[in-house]
Amino acid sequence: MFELIRQPWPWYVAGAVIGLTVPALLLLGNKHLGISSSLRHLCAACLPANITFFKYDWKKEIWNLFFVVGVLLGGVVATQFLTNPEGIIISQKTVADLQALNITVDNNLMPASIFTFENLFTLRGLMFFVVGGFMVGFGTRYAGGCTSGHTIMGLSNLQWPSLVATCCFMAGGFLMVHFIFPWLMSL
Repeated sequence: MFELIRQPWPWYVAGAVIGLTVPALLLLGNKHLGISSSLRHLCAACLPANITFFKYDWKKEIWNLFFVVGVLLGGVVATQFLTNPEGIIISQKTVADLQALNITVDNNLMPASIFTFENLFTLRGLMFFVVGGFMVGFGTRYAGGCTSGHTIMGLSNLQWPSLVATCCFMAGGFLMVHFIFPWLMSL
C-alpha cells in the first residue's frame, strides 16, 4: 500500500480525485475551492486596518485557512516521506528543448540552472521572481480568483467568468512558454 502512494498516479485517477473535491465541498457545507482567497482571509485576520476590502467576517471562511495549511503540510509530508526514489521522468524531446534554452535537466522538480539563490540577484531572477510574482498576484486579483478556483471550481459550476479566465490562463501560459520564456533564458 505504501508503494502505491509513492508512485505517480495516472492522470485519470488524480484528476477524478481532484474533480470529486468540488461536489464534496459543495455537499458538505456549500464551500468553494480556491487558494488565492486565503491570503485575503489571512490579511483580514492579521491586519485589522480600515480597508474596505478586508472588512468582512473572515471567521466564516476559516476552513479555507485550514485547507491551505493542510496543503502545505501535505507537501512537506510528500517531499519528506513519499518521494518517488526514481526521480522525474522527462521525455527526450522535452530534454532537448530545455537544453536548447541552456537549462540543465537534473531530474529535479525545479532545475538548478534557474532556481538557485545566486539567480535571485540577476536580471533573470528579478524577472522570474519579482516581476513574475507581481504578475501572478495582480492577475489573480484582476481575474477574481486563481487557476484552481476558476478552472476546477468555476468550470464545474458552469460559470462564464471562469471559462473566460481559464482561457486567458491557458493563452498566457502558451505565450509565456513559446515567446517570453525563451527570451528570458537568453538574458
